[in-house]
Amino acid sequence: MAAINPDNQGLRLFVRYLVLCLVAIIFIFPLVFMIMSSFKPPAQLLSDTASLRAFLPVGDLSLNNYEAAFRRAPILLFVFNSVLVTGLTVLLSLLICSLAAFSFVFLNWKGRDVVLSIIIATLIIPFETIAIPLLLLVSKMPWIGLEGIEWGWLNSYRVQIIPWIADGLTVFLFVQYFKGLPGELIEASRVEGASWFQIYRTVVMPLSGPVLATAAILKFLVMYNQYLWPLIVVQQESYRPVMVGLGYFFQLNIAWGEVMAYLTLITVPVLIFYLFLQRAFIASIASTGVKG
Repeated sequence: MAAINPDNQGLRLFVRYLVLCLVAIIFIFPLVFMIMSSFKPPAQLLSDTASLRAFLPVGDLSLNNYEAAFRRAPILLFVFNSVLVTGLTVLLSLLICSLAAFSFVFLNWKGRDVVLSIIIATLIIPFETIAIPLLLLVSKMPWIGLEGIEWGWLNSYRVQIIPWIADGLTVFLFVQYFKGLPGELIEASRVEGASWFQIYRTVVMPLSGPVLATAAILKFLVMYNQYLWPLIVVQQESYRPVMVGLGYFFQLNIAWGEVMAYLTLITVPVLIFYLFLQRAFIASIASTGVKG
């Protein structure tokens, strides 16, 4: 067997890291441009776009755009609404979709494959085709609240959460991951007298860290970037999410510095969520294993 040349190995490693750094820079450029532009006055912002100065903290930098953005729209309220709706939807979706996937993979019941095929087939249906029927449905549905029975879900948090809890992609991700788990663990748990829910809670889910992180990130991005559905079902400002709130900055005179400041502020929760789950994802991969 030929010996591995350390010089060639080091060169390949250098080229690999160089390519990765270039790709990372390409993806970071829009964020850098957004953040730098949020500190610049409108005239300088537009003039700097013709050069690399757009990515540099140069010129007349200030917090005026942020102050103006807070005066124009209730940004903290919009961020709170989006974080609340997105967080609850992600948690409920992981619970419901993982339970559904568990039943599809480990339980035998009549029509299981047909139901799973129908759920996966919903992935090809665009939301625009069901938006109006879904709107008519939620506008007439009852809700039992603290004040009794209410008719209609419009202008509420529930109308932004409940229709999006279960989806075909999340169920499919869990199904595919559960199929790769060792069947011996399930059989051994059943022999020891564990119930199906105990197996789900103590055996399957502790081994599902990677798929939980992946499904949570994908669901978070979809929900946090929701625009069309909240625009249809929410008219009250107190329930509006961040993407609908972006329209406040395109009314009358458009101040691009304020737009960049608003985008910077609403991007912070996304970065925090992603970095947190990325760390959890890596830790789950390192800690997941089956001992003999």
